[in-house]
Amino acid sequence: METVLHISNACPRSDAFRFESPLNWTLKKKEHWAILGPNGGGKTVFSTVLSGKIPLKEGLITYCFQDNKPLYEQIKCATFQHIYSLADYKNMYYQQRWHATEAESPVVGDILNESGDKAIIAEYVSVFGIENLLDKKLILLSSGELRKFLIIRILLSNPTVLVLDNPYIGLDAESRDLLNELLLRIAGKEGLQIILLLSDPDDIPSFITHVLPVKNKKLLPACTREVFLKNTALLRELFPPYTPCCGVEKLPFREIQRENAQSIDKLSYTNAIEMKNIHIQYGNSIILNNLTWTIKKGEKWALLGPNGAGKSTLLSLVCADNPQGYANTFYLFDKKRGSGESIWDIKKRIGYISPEVHLYFHSPQTNLQIVGSGFFDSIGLYRKCNENQIAIARKWMSVFGIEHLADKPFMQLSFGEQRLVILARAFVKSPDLLILDEPLHGLDRCNKKKVIAIIENFCLETNATLIYVTHYLNEIPECINKQFQMNLKVEVKLP
Repeated sequence: METVLHISNACPRSDAFRFESPLNWTLKKKEHWAILGPNGGGKTVFSTVLSGKIPLKEGLITYCFQDNKPLYEQIKCATFQHIYSLADYKNMYYQQRWHATEAESPVVGDILNESGDKAIIAEYVSVFGIENLLDKKLILLSSGELRKFLIIRILLSNPTVLVLDNPYIGLDAESRDLLNELLLRIAGKEGLQIILLLSDPDDIPSFITHVLPVKNKKLLPACTREVFLKNTALLRELFPPYTPCCGVEKLPFREIQRENAQSIDKLSYTNAIEMKNIHIQYGNSIILNNLTWTIKKGEKWALLGPNGAGKSTLLSLVCADNPQGYANTFYLFDKKRGSGESIWDIKKRIGYISPEVHLYFHSPQTNLQIVGSGFFDSIGLYRKCNENQIAIARKWMSVFGIEHLADKPFMQLSFGEQRLVILARAFVKSPDLLILDEPLHGLDRCNKKKVIAIIENFCLETNATLIYVTHYLNEIPECINKQFQMNLKVEVKLP
């Protein structure tokens, strides 16, 4: 079997990217690999090494490609951070998506038509079922829709090696099935190798031939997919079972809440949210119509619905990011929206995490600074935290098991580690209302169970109100006993 890529005793020049021992690995034709391991294990770093983007101190990477295209065209990586490469996102601010007059952006179909053969575009679009996205502006896509677009766009570049970092997160169940169908189809294409970076063994699709386990910046022995899935000892080593002895159940949430009281006064209210006949429209397109929802203090809700159903738009009203909140009958903490409060008065009562929020964190600040920014509801820290706030931020980092990352730059973390940092940021104020939109994105098995335990115990001890958004019903915390279902409708376009 012919070799496509061979890594021989590779040692990155920078200590930040160095593994426990020199890297050795071979990719051969007709092989498709899953690089799999826990958060922070080294999967993303390894993929960056194999793509030739990290200078080597020692060793060699040999590329045996048949044509003479540049390396950056031969190996294509689709990661969460690659969304930054889209020109329209480089200079955007977070709320811009909701300001229709400012949301100048190219249309999805126009971008794709510039990327490749129209017949192939039509095939990929059809198989992935994204025909409804073609007429949308790029800036208006939800996180799941944006991932679909990014995957299609990178497929159209016709790479020799395609690296996809956790491609299933953010996709609803139907979209995950459609993506598998699309990847299965292109996996049979001659001259194309697929490498998936995964944090959950359950995500390994059937077309994968080999698995390379990675943990603690160390490559474990590679094996076939079948052998790996039967190796229960290895699975347990990579993803140790979560047990309550980790101490989450005994964490001093009320104590932290009392320490926080000097920064944020607690409110007395009956309804956290009350929406009546909500109508959201952009130009001639109606997104939400006649939506009514009341959430009482202390209630725990799951907000469900497929990609593009309008969940992000709905939450943008609650978080005061969408100016159309002023044009609707909408109450937060028993106070009518638009009755004199600022958006910061609203935000200081809310702890929020979402894929969209994560997208705009790309500053060189430390993780402690990112967590501390939660006190000011800013994307990055632009005000100095006082000593009490710093102490609270450190306590929350300890709760999520990331205190050792406090002084490390945010952008040097893996996606899963970044997720834990932004989760700590959402909790740092001990908020009255928690809005957790796909909070478990990119987390490995153990971290998922830990975060669910933190959510459940925090809500139990503090009686916080909770809105929890997910596409995985098995990941809904047990404390949730109410559901609000949003259905995907054909977008109404007025004449």
